[in-house]
Amino acid sequence: MMFWVEVQSGNLHSRSTYYYLVLSSLLMLFSFAQKFSALLLLRLAYQSLGVVYGDLGTSPLYVFYNTFPHGAKDREDVIGALSLIIYSLTLVPLLKYVFIVLRANDNGQAGGTFALYSLLCRHANLKIIPNQHRTDEELTTYSRATIHERSFAAKTKRWLETHAFNKNSILMLVLVGTCMVIGDGILTPAISVLSAAGGIKVNRPDVDSGVVVLVAVVILVGLFSLQHYGTDRVGWLFAPIVLLWFLLIGGIGMYNIWNYDSSVLKAFSPVYIYRYLRRGGREGWTSLGGILLSITGTEALFADLAHFPVSSVQIAFTLVVFPCLLLAYSGQAAYLLLNLDHTKDAFYRSIPEKIYWPVFVVATAAAIVASQATITATFSIIKQALAHGCFPRVKVVHTSKNFLGQIYIPDMNWILMILCIAVTAGFKNQNQIGNAYGTAVVLVMLVTTLLMILIMLLVWHCHWILVVIFTLTSLVVECTYFSAVLFKVDQGGWAPLVIAGVFFIIMYVWHYGTLKRYEFEMHSKVSMAWVLGLGPSLGLVRVPGVGLVYTELASGVPHIFSHFITNLPAIHSVVVFVCVKYLPVYTVPEEERFLVKRIGPKNFHMFRCVARYGYKDLHKKDDDFEKKLFHNLFVFVKLESMMEGFSDSDEYSLYGQQTNNNDNTASSNVDLSISTVDSIVPVRSPSPVNITVQSSDRVSSHTEVDELEFLNNCRDAGVVHILGNTVVRARRDSRFYKKIAVDYIYAFLRKICREHSVIFNIPHESLLNVGQIFYV
Repeated sequence: MMFWVEVQSGNLHSRSTYYYLVLSSLLMLFSFAQKFSALLLLRLAYQSLGVVYGDLGTSPLYVFYNTFPHGAKDREDVIGALSLIIYSLTLVPLLKYVFIVLRANDNGQAGGTFALYSLLCRHANLKIIPNQHRTDEELTTYSRATIHERSFAAKTKRWLETHAFNKNSILMLVLVGTCMVIGDGILTPAISVLSAAGGIKVNRPDVDSGVVVLVAVVILVGLFSLQHYGTDRVGWLFAPIVLLWFLLIGGIGMYNIWNYDSSVLKAFSPVYIYRYLRRGGREGWTSLGGILLSITGTEALFADLAHFPVSSVQIAFTLVVFPCLLLAYSGQAAYLLLNLDHTKDAFYRSIPEKIYWPVFVVATAAAIVASQATITATFSIIKQALAHGCFPRVKVVHTSKNFLGQIYIPDMNWILMILCIAVTAGFKNQNQIGNAYGTAVVLVMLVTTLLMILIMLLVWHCHWILVVIFTLTSLVVECTYFSAVLFKVDQGGWAPLVIAGVFFIIMYVWHYGTLKRYEFEMHSKVSMAWVLGLGPSLGLVRVPGVGLVYTELASGVPHIFSHFITNLPAIHSVVVFVCVKYLPVYTVPEEERFLVKRIGPKNFHMFRCVARYGYKDLHKKDDDFEKKLFHNLFVFVKLESMMEGFSDSDEYSLYGQQTNNNDNTASSNVDLSISTVDSIVPVRSPSPVNITVQSSDRVSSHTEVDELEFLNNCRDAGVVHILGNTVVRARRDSRFYKKIAVDYIYAFLRKICREHSVIFNIPHESLLNVGQIFYV
C-alpha cells in the first residue's frame, strides 16, 4: 500500500513539474506573441503611411497660398490662420476620423460612404432592391447587433423602414458623398502635382507658367498610365517616400521655428481664432476655404482603410503624421511672420537653400503618392457602388493576390485622367483648383457626419447625449467651412459640383433602371403551379444538356423562362436558374457562397443556384465558377438523398422547416415561388462524407446514383447559358424627365456598359440571348 502511495506521490510531483513547464512555456509564448504583434503593428503602421496619409501629408504645399492668395496683411493674420489649422487638424482628422469614424469599418475590411451604407443596411431594412433572403443573415460575415424593442434605436429603425422616402433620402445622401469622392479623385492629383511642380518656378523665376503646367500634365499621364500595375506592385516604394517626406517637413518646420520666430507657437491658444475671425470680416471668413485644405485627405484616409488594421492607422497618425504636420505648418507660419508677401510659395521659400532640390524631388514623389491614394479610394468606392446596383457595369481587375480591396478599373482610370488633365490645364493655378477641392472635401465630410449619426444609433447603440455631442461638434466645424466655400463657388468651386452632378445623374438613373427591372421580374415571375401543370417534359422536347438560365431573382421562376419555352419548342434536360447577387457585406466566404434548391418534383430536373458575393468580391464567370456550381449541385443531391431517410414528424426537412408525412402531397399544390423563403439550402463544400444508407433506404440511394449519373451525362452533353436582354422603355404618358432618364440616359448607359455575357466570360457558341421589353 505504501509503495502505491509513493508512486502516486512521485506521479503528482512529476505532473506538477510538467504543468509548471507547460505554464512557463505558455507565458513565454504569450510574451513573444505580444512582442511579435507589437512589431507587426508597427510595421503595418509604417506601411500605412504610404497608402493612407499621402494626401493629408502634401497639404502644406498649398494651404497658405489658398488662405492668403494676395498675401497676409499682418502677423496677427498669420498666427490666427495657424491657430485655425492646428485646431482643425485636432478636431477633424484626429478626434473625429482617427478615433471615431474609423471604428465604423465593417469589421476592419472597408471604409467610405458605401461601407457605412452597408452597415446600415444590415441593421435596418434600408436596401431599396429587395433581393435579400433570411439565409443571408446566417453568413459569418453578416455581423449585426440586436436591438432592444423599446430602445430609441428600435424606434429610429422602424421610422426609417416605414417610409420609402427615408430609404431614398439615405441612398441619395450616399450617392452625393460617393460623387464627391470621385471629384476628390480628380482634384487631388491636379492640385498636388501642380503644387509640387510649381517648385521649379520658385527657384527659376524665368520659367514660364505654361512649362509648369506641361510638367504637371506629363506627370499625371505617367501616374494614370501606371495604375494597371496596381498598388501592390509599386506600394513598397510609397511608405519610405512618405515617411521621408514627413520627417523632412517636420525637420524643416523645427528649423524655421528656431531660425525665424518662435513666437509663432502662441497660435496654440484658441484665442487667436476668435481674433482672426473678428478682425477679418468677410475676407477672413472666406479664407477658411483655404484653411480647409489642411484637412483634405481625411476622407481618403477612411476610404483606404481596407488595407490596414485600425490600430496601425491610429498609431501612424498619432506618432508621425500629426506632430510632423503641426511642425510643418508652424515652421511656414514662422517664416511668413518675417515675409508676409511670400504666401504664394510659402512652402518652397521656407526651405533652406542647400536642400532645396532634394526636397523638391521628394515633394514631387509625395504628390504622386498622394494622388495614388485618392485614385485607389475612387476605384474602391466605385466597386462598392457597382455591387449595390448604383453604377453601370464596368471592368474590375484585382491587382493583388494578398489584398482583396486593391483593384483597378480601366474605364474609370482613363476618365479620371482626362478630367484631371482638363482641370489642371483649364484652371492653371492652385487657387481655383483649391477652391474646387475644398468644396468636394467639405461635402464628403458632411455626408459622413450624417451617416455616422445613424451608425451611432443603430449599430453602436450609443447614448443620445454622445450622439448629440458628436453631431453638434462636427456640424459646427463643417458647416462653418461649408459656408466659407459657398463664397468661392464662382472662383472654381463650381467644378466639383458639376462633376458630382453628372456622376449623380448617372448613378441615380442606373439604380432607378436596375430597380424597375427587378420589380418587373418580381411581378411577372411564373407561378409554380403553371410549371407543374406542364408536366415533367414541360410540354416540350427535353434535349440532352444543361441550361443555365441567368436571372436577378433569388426566388421564383423568372418571366424569361416562360418567354423562352413559349417561343422555342425545346428545353434542356436539366435547367438551373442561376442568380448572382451582391450582399451588404465586404465578402462572402467561399464555402458559404452558394445556395441550392430544387424546383418542382425530381423528374423535372430543375434547380436554383444563388451565388452570393460581397461588395469587395470579384465575380468572374469562368471554368472554376462553373465547376463550383456543379460541385455544389451534386453535393445538394447527395444531401437531399440523405435527408429523405428521416421522415419522422420530429425531424427537420432539408429546407430547415419542421415537416410532417404529408409534405410530399402538399408540395404539389403549393406555389413554390412564394414559399421559397424557407426552402433554400446553404450548401457548403464539406469534407468527403461516407454516405451509408440502411436497407430501408436502398431505393433512395439508388435514385441518388441515377440522378448524379444523369446530371453528369447532361453536363457532358453540353452547357448552354441563357441570358435575358430586358429593354426598359418609358410609357407614352410618362413625364418628360422620366422619358429623358429612361429612354435616353439609361438606354445610353446600357449600350456603352459591359454586357453580362462579357462579365460572365461566356463563349459565344454557348450563349443564347432572350429579349423582352417592358414599360415603366
